[in-house]
Amino acid sequence: MAMIRKVVTENAPYHVDQKEIVGVVRSLFGGDYNDIERLLKVFGNGQIEGRYFAAPLDWFEEERGLEEKNKLYVEEAVKMGSRAVARCLEEAKVDKEDIDAFIFVSSSGMSTPTIDARIMNVLQMPQHVKRIPLWGLGCAGGASGLSRADDYCRAYPEAVVVVLCLELCSLTFQRSDRSKSNLIGTSLFADGAACALVTGDKVSLPGEGFHIKESQSTLMRDSEDVMGWDVKDEGLHVVFSRDIPKIIEKWLKPNVNIFLEKISKSSADIIHFIAHPGGKKVLTAYEKSLGLTTDKTDISRAVLAKYGNMSSPTVLYVLKDFMEKKPQHGEEGLLTALGPGFSSEMLWLEWGDSVR
Repeated sequence: MAMIRKVVTENAPYHVDQKEIVGVVRSLFGGDYNDIERLLKVFGNGQIEGRYFAAPLDWFEEERGLEEKNKLYVEEAVKMGSRAVARCLEEAKVDKEDIDAFIFVSSSGMSTPTIDARIMNVLQMPQHVKRIPLWGLGCAGGASGLSRADDYCRAYPEAVVVVLCLELCSLTFQRSDRSKSNLIGTSLFADGAACALVTGDKVSLPGEGFHIKESQSTLMRDSEDVMGWDVKDEGLHVVFSRDIPKIIEKWLKPNVNIFLEKISKSSADIIHFIAHPGGKKVLTAYEKSLGLTTDKTDISRAVLAKYGNMSSPTVLYVLKDFMEKKPQHGEEGLLTALGPGFSSEMLWLEWGDSVR
């Protein structure tokens, strides 16, 4: 059993108001849709107030090739990731020499060697840290990264693991793509990074945190066309099915019930619901599917409003807010995120002191 001790977040350098983005999209897409004003309502209806991007808004007004976009991804990911990891270790009062494994999660750019190797060089981390880069998990990546850290700590209970989730989704914007999926993605996606420190139960450190009691990974068969990227000459093109909210309502509850039954819990035991806010409709689908009151998704909605959907780091932004509110000892909750595959990742968490 592992413990999540600290989560820090790192915003991308450029903050943009949602209304500013609408103006740019209107000028780029207006000539392609007779009903552009109706379509642009999605920017207001999504309850997103602002987002952070890796580049200023006028950078997106010109056509950019895959090479240019990916170069910026690598440069900015190393900067943001290095700051996030350094702050996480500092705030957790953990020396970098004590790190055993580094899990890096991203799906919005490409790099070989992976970004974690570059960050290890910047921060002069120990050369024998086990690197575990995970690519292609999309919005489920934050929860998956925590689950894989838990797996590692169960095998190595004296381990100290860094989990870094980092996405620069804005750099995948396709200026020439006039599809409605691209328009919807443009209204939602943003950039950000989050770093979590996870330790095994034989690590002696003071403080409180969430103990990971159990996790479950689920893949919906033959659902590759629901969510993901199409890789084309210009770069990554978003795949975003309009049926995602309906799929969640139908598929999620049986999936959650299987998990809860396995750990002898019920929906009544979910005091804290730590959900990746994929969008307003996704959060509503969570509520309908699981019979949750709207107060259970308040923190997720607040993160969505302030930051948009940053893909994998977003659920860690939500988790950070929960942790800063200091739950009562023994309070339990469900952390969940959905992603390409179509897939889900769930963790059952319990707040408490360090395991001695």
